[in-house]
Amino acid sequence: MIHMIKLCVGVATLEELEGYRGERAHWWGADHGEDVHVHRTRTMPKRRAEIEGQGSIYWVISGVIRCRQPILRLVEAVDEQGLKCCDIVMAPDMVRTVPRPKSPFQGWRYLAPEDAPADIGAGSADQGGSVELAEELARLGLI
Repeated sequence: MIHMIKLCVGVATLEELEGYRGERAHWWGADHGEDVHVHRTRTMPKRRAEIEGQGSIYWVISGVIRCRQPILRLVEAVDEQGLKCCDIVMAPDMVRTVPRPKSPFQGWRYLAPEDAPADIGAGSADQGGSVELAEELARLGLI
C-alpha cells in the first residue's frame, strides 16, 4: 500500500476545502450514481495497484497536512483539450489527521504509510486536546 499527498492550492482552511467539495466535487458521482469526490490530475500514478482501494490522498492546506480521503480508484480520463489525465475517485469522508508541516512541492507525490500522519482520534493528539494545540505541537516538532 502507498498513499498520495497533494497541495490544496487556493484553499486556506480545512473548512474551506470541505465547503468547496460540497459545492463542486460531486460532478463525477452525480453522473455515475455514486457519492464520491473526484480530483483530476495530469498523470496516472505508476503505482496504481498499490493505491486503489488501499491508500488515501493527504491534503496539504496552507503548508500543513490536515486531512486525508480514502482513494477508491484511479480512472483514466481525457480533459477538455483532449489530453490524457487521471481522475482520483475518493470517498466523500474527510478524515482529520494530526497536523504536520509540509514544504511546498508541485503536483502530487507518493507518501509511504510510515510517513503519513496519524488520524485524529485514533490514539493520537486528540486525547482531550484541541486541533490548534496539536498543530502548534507539530510546528514545534513535538508530535
